[in-house]
Amino acid sequence: MASIRAALAAGRCCGVARLAAAQRVLPAAARGTQLAAAAGVARPSRRCLSTVSQAAAAATTLSREEVITDHPFNNVTDSIFEKIGVNLHQQPAHPIGIIKGAIYDYFDQQHPSTFAKFDDLQPLVTAKANFDEVLVPADHVSRSPNDTYYVSPDVVLRCHTSAHQAELLRAGNSAFLVTGDVYRRDSIDATHYPVFHQMEGVRVFGPQDWEAAGQEPTAYAEAELKRTLEGLAKHLFGEVEMRWIDAYFPFTEPSFELEIFFKGQWLEVLGCGVMQQSILDKNLEPGHKAWAFGLGLERLAMVLFDIPDIRLFWTSDQRFLKQFKQGDLSTRFKSYSKFPPCYKDVAFWVSDSFTENNLCEVVRGIAGDLVEEVKLIDDFTHPKTGRTSNCYRIAYRSMDRSLTDEEINALQEEVRSTIASKLGVELR
Repeated sequence: MASIRAALAAGRCCGVARLAAAQRVLPAAARGTQLAAAAGVARPSRRCLSTVSQAAAAATTLSREEVITDHPFNNVTDSIFEKIGVNLHQQPAHPIGIIKGAIYDYFDQQHPSTFAKFDDLQPLVTAKANFDEVLVPADHVSRSPNDTYYVSPDVVLRCHTSAHQAELLRAGNSAFLVTGDVYRRDSIDATHYPVFHQMEGVRVFGPQDWEAAGQEPTAYAEAELKRTLEGLAKHLFGEVEMRWIDAYFPFTEPSFELEIFFKGQWLEVLGCGVMQQSILDKNLEPGHKAWAFGLGLERLAMVLFDIPDIRLFWTSDQRFLKQFKQGDLSTRFKSYSKFPPCYKDVAFWVSDSFTENNLCEVVRGIAGDLVEEVKLIDDFTHPKTGRTSNCYRIAYRSMDRSLTDEEINALQEEVRSTIASKLGVELR
């Protein structure tokens, strides 16, 4: 039950969920040891990165120089670059790959030879594709470098698979599924990670479809959308109670969230809607209607497999990986270790430019996956000076071994010195 609540707290349902944050109040950067991409040099062992992640740095078609530049707008760190090309969604026996495969199976069974599948599109996209072409407002919070990884003002690491929607429509695709790794600067806890995986689905209809059904175009697309996604929910979760919640997303109208009643509580599964007509008219041709949905693969995997910590998806520990089999949705994760956490506090007077996401980027860049959580535990404003002090508690915990006081003290000291120099805060 706790793992279900954790998965829901992640807010990783889809790109549309994040893009609604400003309206619904839902739910940088020390680079550490540099990675020599050409030589495939690994980071020190204290970073506790998996061997699969290290190997991917050499395998990806993107070089470090293409992603981490000296442009003043660039905020991509080595710890993020190392994840590019890992492609957990392309590993069929990995929990992420298992969920992707199950969704593919459903669409192949229900709509044979209908949906084109894309799971190898490069994560480096234009800001226009990531934001403008899916109607994200110019002043939307998701465009901020505090939320998005920018290579330059015009190029980003995609923060949702919707970034490929317009280009695939222009290429003539009328039904497609896009799966890939997406990137967002975010908090650090058991349900948030700066790299995760989404699947986008789109289907286009013509006048012959809704006229044959005797329905208005929007009503027809909505009915087809709900029928399709209710079937998908049953395919993944079995016979469950479902409900539709009205929502707001910039690129669909009307918009919905699908919730299921699973293990005693209502869980949000995905966001979806009827595609904004202007997107279709501009990228395909007038006279069509379409639906679109987006879902987070980690969210579904955490719920279905009882995985309590999102960092586990990135481990190469066979005690984790061997528990899962391709095509098997019945696995329930069995914890193989629970090493004790080590807590360290850091307090400082904040600056005008300080943000929690920037703090988390620093901590993540230094401690990697050894950091389990960064949590604000005290917020104090001095009555005379008006200055604000924050105290954050950093939880260090390895999923594979016990940590020593020596290594944690070294990490914490590096965190303290780096936030002072990089974030402009005054340590207390």
